[in-house]
Amino acid sequence: MSAHCMLTGARPGFGNSISHSHRRTSRRFDPNVQRKRYWLPSEGRYVRLRLSTKGIRTVDTIGVEAAVARIRARGVKV
Repeated sequence: MSAHCMLTGARPGFGNSISHSHRRTSRRFDPNVQRKRYWLPSEGRYVRLRLSTKGIRTVDTIGVEAAVARIRARGVKV
């Protein structure tokens, strides 16, 4: 599951591409997911997280310790 944010849970959305002649074909709206490395002082190590850009802004606001706690509360291994 590559297009998935560990913090916010953002996943791909699905819809249709509509051509000029109004033919519809399936398409995917992927979230902007980035791999980002953060220093986790409580464990003395780096953690690599797959976050959407909204998730990166959330980590900047609440801090990496709280973000990792939320990710672990969702049941995701860090």
